[in-house]
Amino acid sequence: MDRYVLAIDQGTTGTRVFLFDERGKPAASRYQELRQIFPRPGWVEHDAEEIWAATSSLIARLLGEEHVSPAGVAAVGITNQRETCVVWDRETGKPIHNAIVWQCRRTAEYCERLRSAGHESCFRDRTGLLLDPYFSGTKIRWILDHVAGARARAEAGELRCGTIDSWLIWKLTGGERHATDFTNASRTLLFNIHTRGWDPELCRIMEVPTALLPEVNASAGLFGHTAAGVLPAGIPISGVAGDQQAALFGQGCVRPGLAKNTYGTGAFVLLNTGDEARTSGRGLLTTMACNAEGGPAYALEGAIFIAGAALQWLRDGLEILPDVSASAAIAESLQDNGGVYMVPAFVGLGAPYWDPDARGALLGLTRGTTRGQVIRAALEAMAYQTRDVLDTMSAESGVRLGNLRCDGGATRNRFLMQFQADLLGVSVEIPENPETTAAGAAYLAGLGCGMWKAADLADLIRIAQRYEPTVSGEARDRQYAAWKEAVARVLTRRRGD
Repeated sequence: MDRYVLAIDQGTTGTRVFLFDERGKPAASRYQELRQIFPRPGWVEHDAEEIWAATSSLIARLLGEEHVSPAGVAAVGITNQRETCVVWDRETGKPIHNAIVWQCRRTAEYCERLRSAGHESCFRDRTGLLLDPYFSGTKIRWILDHVAGARARAEAGELRCGTIDSWLIWKLTGGERHATDFTNASRTLLFNIHTRGWDPELCRIMEVPTALLPEVNASAGLFGHTAAGVLPAGIPISGVAGDQQAALFGQGCVRPGLAKNTYGTGAFVLLNTGDEARTSGRGLLTTMACNAEGGPAYALEGAIFIAGAALQWLRDGLEILPDVSASAAIAESLQDNGGVYMVPAFVGLGAPYWDPDARGALLGLTRGTTRGQVIRAALEAMAYQTRDVLDTMSAESGVRLGNLRCDGGATRNRFLMQFQADLLGVSVEIPENPETTAAGAAYLAGLGCGMWKAADLADLIRIAQRYEPTVSGEARDRQYAAWKEAVARVLTRRRGD
């Protein structure tokens, strides 16, 4: 019987489930879009029960339609939208509130209060993160404060909380295991990345009872076994990582100095720094990642909140883009952007600015501006924001970027990838398997269950396409200077610029 690793990639806009064969190749997948809930401007939620229903349905569909026996699933790997969190009843397994999504800005005022009280350096030193609504700790606190009786129930041990990986582990194991991995834990503002454990003082400041929190394990290892249900009982869940760290692993960036960028709803640049937790003074995050064996390592990260989501807005909000896939041809049909720049600060700006109050803008508009120029400006904004992060990363790490490994859906956009190479002045490399996030989860699960060894995985990652820069340094610097002027127009404060 053929053996497979089942990889669950639970993202912001949808859930995808993959089967990876024993050669580490994706054999099949199924996808379902996820409903986005916007209770107020700047607030974003998901229905955690809907996430679980979609995941279990997709697993059943995938195995059934591909005629794969559930007994052929050797292990399960999970990768997830990292800072989205959910709180649920430990007895019933029912969420007490919608999951609050990483994009949600409802806790911005609370973050400012913590900052004003002088807590930022403590959080920064221990977690490697900034006090920002992006991270899940303040979201957990918000649920405890705004759901009737939740805080008392949490303190009595009646509730559990976690990021989406923990929720899926709980559901897959029938409530037997409450666990997460180092990479997801390191995104909560509650986890000390140096001691590699939940920090009692940070939990006290944030008013999150430690009884709520999951056990933390290495990314490759045993997180529990499936309970009988959509899968047979006893299949090991043996690989877990947050989406960006999974992509870093799936790209083979398991040694210090290797970097990748993932283009999705947002965009995320990570640089592996090995055993050393590098502290940034210019808006980058220090976070946990994986070494070649799936054990704990460190990385510098630059988080861009809005990337592909800007194209979705043009499609669904303004209705000027018929399909996201059409954006490349539209952009390539133009000689330039006509002086139009989009700063997509729809939910604030991430690295290196970290301005939660900034809001999006279209600049340089004239009577002659066309929809094509607006669409091109949205694509260019992804590349400009990536350079913002990489310039900062190179300055702080002392490592000059030699190339950039890229993944995510936007790597299929020829215009964007060429523009990215032109703007950076280095080659942009696209892997043969673009689904590196799911691949990372599968590889970790395969390592965790013994199907593969670290040396086996190095042979699986092949480059399918390479984009080389085609413009002069003067032209790229002139374009980038115009972008920086556009960003300056929307900033409400300067931090780490």
